[in-house]
Amino acid sequence: MNQNLADELVTMMTEDQRLLQQLFNSGELPSESYHPRMKALHEHNASRLKEIIGAHGWPGISLVGEEAAKAAWLVVQNSVSDLEFMGECVSLLENTVAREDVAGWQLAFLQDRVRTLSGKPQYYGTQFDVDENGWPTPFPIEDSATVNERRARLGLNSIEERQEQMTERERKRRATIEQTS
Repeated sequence: MNQNLADELVTMMTEDQRLLQQLFNSGELPSESYHPRMKALHEHNASRLKEIIGAHGWPGISLVGEEAAKAAWLVVQNSVSDLEFMGECVSLLENTVAREDVAGWQLAFLQDRVRTLSGKPQYYGTQFDVDENGWPTPFPIEDSATVNERRARLGLNSIEERQEQMTERERKRRATIEQTS
């Protein structure tokens, strides 16, 4: 395992999550536009991940360990300024999942994000929007009748279970807001 590379990837993920929390805490997020500090960090991390991929291929578990492999996924998941790069990483993840060197859910989330950002229906039902009342609802799903079979193949729970989890999270968020107001 490449410990230096693993540490670097985990640091990138930690910084991403730290900045995200800081912007939420300050009230700067959520916002209608891509926050410039978040965008700059995402673009910086994506640039470095491109270098890593160029030198090592996709940083899977065998190269960097489970936590750092997850960190690499998070970096590309947040690389929304570079849809082409995200699409290239979908192919890399397909191969890496086939070798069982990363968790299948990483492919599902990235592929769905690329598809929804491209205006196409998602395939695994991982990407959610909110309805007119603010409740989570999945973005359109291609061949929705078999989505749960595809989800199960990659280790995900059913779309119904996932929607209920997200709805429960929103219920708790609303209850917390009511308690503090």
